[in-house]
Amino acid sequence: MTADLDPFVHPALFYRGTHEYLQATLPFIRGGLTAGEPVAVAVPERNLRLLRTQLGEAASEVHLVDMTKAGRNPGRIIPGVLRAFADRHADRRVRIIGEPIWPGRSVTEYPACVQHEALINLAFPGRAVTILCPYDVEGLDPEIVKDAEMTHPVVIDSAGLRLSDAYAPERVIHDHNRPLPDPRDAATLSFGDSALMHLRDFVAGHASDAGLSGERLEDLRLIASELAANSLDHGGGHGVLRIWAENGQVVMDVSDAGHITDPLAGRRPVDPRQRGSRGLLVTNLLSDLVRVHTGEGGTTVRVYFTI
Repeated sequence: MTADLDPFVHPALFYRGTHEYLQATLPFIRGGLTAGEPVAVAVPERNLRLLRTQLGEAASEVHLVDMTKAGRNPGRIIPGVLRAFADRHADRRVRIIGEPIWPGRSVTEYPACVQHEALINLAFPGRAVTILCPYDVEGLDPEIVKDAEMTHPVVIDSAGLRLSDAYAPERVIHDHNRPLPDPRDAATLSFGDSALMHLRDFVAGHASDAGLSGERLEDLRLIASELAANSLDHGGGHGVLRIWAENGQVVMDVSDAGHITDPLAGRRPVDPRQRGSRGLLVTNLLSDLVRVHTGEGGTTVRVYFTI
């Protein structure tokens, strides 16, 4: 007797140039439409325009997403893009093209990107979902392409389809769970039960002085409150918040004595009727970037907001 095959499929596509990109992605999209499978394409705007043009009228049948916006924070992609689409069509197999790593991603963003690719494998087992992840091997660092072999069980390149001998998503998640560098000049606030109102005002004042305003300022205040509440509930009852400006961004982190043991924490869509904390999910959905370091010695959640 043989074990049932997992219906979830997660190949990496290594492409060189427009021709190879279209040669792989167009049949994937058209094949899904022909089979009556819902299809989503979440790729950078340049490739989105390319596919929209090539698909012609069929583009109206595809859910098109600019990944540079929807996936600017990699932690938002699973709940806000992939699960959001797949869950709307839970009764059928769906096909998704997701390109979360493109030339121009910063060194600060990349660890969150590669962790995201590894976590997809934990988020969809047993689901009738195919997620094809293109990689521009001419524009990306070779080390990024090597990492893709570790985060995808199957690779498609100019030679065809093959199993990845390097596949090891849990190792990728572990290896990129590294301590975050300390800021050079941060305003710091230690907090406990009685300090939440002061904490929100503290964050708003420093972020406003750095140039953050309007809805984005309110989003940061909300995240500060949610992360601090998590520290009070799960991180030993107290924590430390730091906030500073760097490279045109307001950066804030919250550290406490807690340990996040669920690698998908903050990446599962939550029913609004369900009780319980949604702090990490809210943080992922609203931030431009989220970085996390967690272990038995404590947890730091760092968020970035572009000014």
